[in-house]
Amino acid sequence: MSTPVNPLAIANFFIRKAIDKGEGITPMKLIKLVYISHGWYLGITGKPLLPEAVQAWQYGPVVPSIYHEFKKYGRQPITEMVFDSSTGTYPMPDNQELINFLEKIWNVYGNYDGLQLSALTHQPNTPWYITWHDQGGKKQAEVPISDDLIKQHYQEKITPPATTTN
Repeated sequence: MSTPVNPLAIANFFIRKAIDKGEGITPMKLIKLVYISHGWYLGITGKPLLPEAVQAWQYGPVVPSIYHEFKKYGRQPITEMVFDSSTGTYPMPDNQELINFLEKIWNVYGNYDGLQLSALTHQPNTPWYITWHDQGGKKQAEVPISDDLIKQHYQEKITPPATTTN
């Protein structure tokens, strides 16, 4: 699979899934799903899914292009996929391997709402938490979260540390 992928294609994938399911998807939920997709992709393949850095903002990890594209919805559900005027298309993933990967993300995380996904990404020792709390994110409004940190976090979720028995 060639990477990185247009973040709007990933966003449109999740918007389409929500519309097909007959439910709304808020900007918060969408941003978190795109971030989680990037994290798992990094953890599994070692390569970034997105061509832009995820940033640690006060309220969590943010993919800036997704935030800016969908902020007009506020807390309301997104009602339509995004049209890319530069290409004259509604960007969508065009690689079956990527589609299968995003389906798995949707199957695991699609039933969570934005607040629940946000809570997952704000736990201690998550990439956002480390960047925001331990690496001075509070001093800057939009500090990049290292892909290496994200990759390490998701790799640890794949292979949890061994437990010792007494």
